[in-house]
Amino acid sequence: MPIEVLMPALSPTMTEGTLAKWVKKEGDSIESGDVIAEIETDKATMEVEAVDEGTLGKILVDEGTEGVPVNQLIALLLEDSEEKDVLDGYEASNDANASADKKEASTDATLSNTDTDGLDVREASGNMQTDGAVSQNDTSNERVFASPLAKRIAGQEGIDISKVTGTGPKGRIIKADIQDALENGVAKGKTVSSVASISVGRNPQEYTEIPNSGMRKTIAKRLTESKQNVPHFYLSLDCELDTLLAARKQINDAAAKAAGRDEKPAYKLSVNDMVIKAVGMALREVPAANASWTDNAIQQYNNVDISVAVAIDGGLITPIVQNADQKGLAQISNEAKDLISRARSGKLQPSEYQGGGFSISNLGMYGIKNFNAIINPPQGCILAVGAGEERVVSKNGEFTSATVMTVTLSCDHRVVDGAVGAEFLAAFKRYIESPVMMLV
Repeated sequence: MPIEVLMPALSPTMTEGTLAKWVKKEGDSIESGDVIAEIETDKATMEVEAVDEGTLGKILVDEGTEGVPVNQLIALLLEDSEEKDVLDGYEASNDANASADKKEASTDATLSNTDTDGLDVREASGNMQTDGAVSQNDTSNERVFASPLAKRIAGQEGIDISKVTGTGPKGRIIKADIQDALENGVAKGKTVSSVASISVGRNPQEYTEIPNSGMRKTIAKRLTESKQNVPHFYLSLDCELDTLLAARKQINDAAAKAAGRDEKPAYKLSVNDMVIKAVGMALREVPAANASWTDNAIQQYNNVDISVAVAIDGGLITPIVQNADQKGLAQISNEAKDLISRARSGKLQPSEYQGGGFSISNLGMYGIKNFNAIINPPQGCILAVGAGEERVVSKNGEFTSATVMTVTLSCDHRVVDGAVGAEFLAAFKRYIESPVMMLV
């Protein structure tokens, strides 16, 4: 009997995912521990390793298929003594198009019940399509079978998918078919993609639909819940950075000198690294700001684990610098750079971005002076960090210039009162303006 390969649950909260890529193909020999596929969750792309040995006999879910439920059968392995004909009984029950029909029906049922938690919303005019593998031709009632990946590429490139000939199972349109259409200049739709054509006159297409990714849906749902359910209030404070910038330069110069001309320095601190450290020290000093709300109790965290917002394609993710209060600046810098790099390449493990007790969102590198960030539930606070800029300040009755950074603390008033938030910001300001205190 063939060995069933099921859609894995890559995190405790995962209910479905996208089968991004098959690393192995049908007929390949599989050893235990081999990477056979890549699964895309709402936050990262994870490699799936084989548990059993055998031959990959049949792939039941195509690359690019979105919304594959956890524990759904996705492939079959043949043991050494088995022939491929034992797989015949799995053909009908696991047909990809049948799965797509089932998903479309499920989506329609959800819409008819006006479930506002399901973020796949179809307009009454019928112009919006669901994320399922079955699309509807705009000019006829004929159904077009295509993989989600093929549909997405077709939409981006302005391809009329109804004019593309599918070469996948049962004539299903796959990625290769769209690429062939692009190379041959076939089936261009209404989408205007060239600058020249846009400049001629009004674009006949009022808008372009960009399908919501799993990540974008999760962001929308969580932040909507946060603004609706969490009573936010905001506290802002200005911090002078001149001493911190001088200390940062001195520390980085020392690292470069120690490394020598042909060697890479052991670290290179950024202002954000020092902000992370200052937040860690301030939370250790004011632990009441390192907490979350539950109906039964306020959970005050024993560890200072700081989530750092990182912009990635299609959204953002918050990798966690654990025990930030206990780590030196160099360790925080190297760890943060590694986390950010792997976040942008989709290689973080769920444990590296799920959890955390406090968040930092820094838009200073974009020149943003100040902003109010939305709390990342269930955390009780998030610190919005603006750009450092030269401003005129008054010192000892005289006007002078200084590099000033504005920070804004968003607080959940159920957890953190105004006095606690102010106490945290005062501690943070002390560490930022006297960075030598971070070295103690």
